Amino acid sequence: MSHLDPNGRFLAGVEGPRTGNVLLRRAQFRAADDAARGVPIVRGIVAAKAANQRTVIRRALRDHGATLLAEGREALEAAERRLTDVARRILSAPSVELLRGLEGEAAQVYFGGFNHLLRSGDPAFVFGGRSRRPPLDRVNALLSFFYALLGHDCRSALEAHGLDPQVGFLHADRPGRASLAPDLMEELRPVLADRLALSLINRRQLAPGDFTVEEAGGVRLTDAARKQILVAWQERKRDELTHPFLGETLPLGLVAHAQAQLLARHLRGDLDGYPGFIWK
Repeated sequence: MSHLDPNGRFLAGVEGPRTGNVLLRRAQFRAADDAARGVPIVRGIVAAKAANQRTVIRRALRDHGATLLAEGREALEAAERRLTDVARRILSAPSVELLRGLEGEAAQVYFGGFNHLLRSGDPAFVFGGRSRRPPLDRVNALLSFFYALLGHDCRSALEAHGLDPQVGFLHADRPGRASLAPDLMEELRPVLADRLALSLINRRQLAPGDFTVEEAGGVRLTDAARKQILVAWQERKRDELTHPFLGETLPLGLVAHAQAQLLARHLRGDLDGYPGFIWK
């Protein structure tokens, strides 16, 4: 059971005794301390995230490119080209430090064009660049809430497959942070969270009044809006797709579990590499 504050930030959790395979966790710890083993895992995570960010932009250009203003279309086309270049460089990056830098570059490019993905025309839903703790606009408040939900799903998936959520590869170890959960999240943010946020805004399923602007400038969702968004989140997780590596049809909500299982299989030596989730 997870407890969140009104902005969707994790506060505390209640869980039972730790279970799982101690040999798997020991393999995880050894891999996290070994750059030669950690780099390919991080490369798979970051490459998948950049590819999925590019797919969000490509789908917008495909579905709505004809209705975009020339400035917006050109900006998204430029972002798509840059993300392609970043993804190419990720595949040959030799260190986790460089991969972290490339992940940051991809995020800067992606969120730099994010405002052009918003088609509601409502000035209340202008994206001013990524902000958090607190979110400074309505789009950021929505993204942060979805990211919190996705983080809990990823942590649960890791726990269910015997991995230690505290020990990550892309995100450095830090007291109080489940570093492997945001590692797993990176591939799924564009697919689950970003696309749903864009859909809710572009279809006008959310109104400016569904958010509260605080005196200090932070923005948060109202209680009624959070209930509505949780319903949309659960419905989105029921959408089915064919997993690109497994070749099996499964709900989006189980992709985190599939990726946690693939990571565990790689760490146990059953797979030569970790196949990141690339959305098509």
